[in-house]
Amino acid sequence: MPAYIEDLAVRVTAVLGERVRRYGSLADEFAIEVASEHLLEVAGILRDEPQLRFEMLMDLSGVDYLDYGRAEWRTDSATATGFSRGVNRAAPHTLAGDKRYAVVSQLLSITHNQRLRLRVWAAGVEDPMVDSLTGIWASAEWFEREAFDLFGILFRGHPDLRRILTDYGFIGHPFRKDFPLIGNVEVRYDPQLKRVVYEPVSIEPRTLVPRVIRHDNRYDPVLHDHPPGERAPVPGAPGADHA
Repeated sequence: MPAYIEDLAVRVTAVLGERVRRYGSLADEFAIEVASEHLLEVAGILRDEPQLRFEMLMDLSGVDYLDYGRAEWRTDSATATGFSRGVNRAAPHTLAGDKRYAVVSQLLSITHNQRLRLRVWAAGVEDPMVDSLTGIWASAEWFEREAFDLFGILFRGHPDLRRILTDYGFIGHPFRKDFPLIGNVEVRYDPQLKRVVYEPVSIEPRTLVPRVIRHDNRYDPVLHDHPPGERAPVPGAPGADHA
């Protein structure tokens, strides 16, 4: 692990103590998690403490962990980490409790030329809510509107929490994992009414699953199960032994 990451970890621990905990990330990244009740206090310290001085909030996004760690089919490197195309809802959830929605902030210290990731879990599942960071970093205003629009996360204390990307008549939050891929409504222009109308979606839902799995001859056992020094037979060629 880079020395500057360890140095940052020491400074964060010295200042914030048990109010935050470090969680898994890449070797050259530093990520901490804070309880929702300490979010504003910790955010203020991260900004103002001379040893930290994270003056800028570069980005803020919502995360939906609904099906984290589940998969419909095995993938050698992805299934265990939750990054898989399919979902098996009968599989056990890899996160404890009712954790589903989180808000992740990417912070930058211009003073120390360092970055930090701050995660907080939203309270509630139907109407997840966290405190707004607009009072700490003004740049959070539009980012939090985006997280509200796409994930339905509410931000307590936000000065103007309304949709920012989807249309006025949009129903639901499209980045939620249980949001239907076909959506809930469709839009068209009605020449008789001379206006845009919203109607129930008419697209038939379909499941995206792989339909063709081709055999790769490079991994045919006949290429590997032969005495040393002998040339391996070519699969499919005359005389090749296929089980």
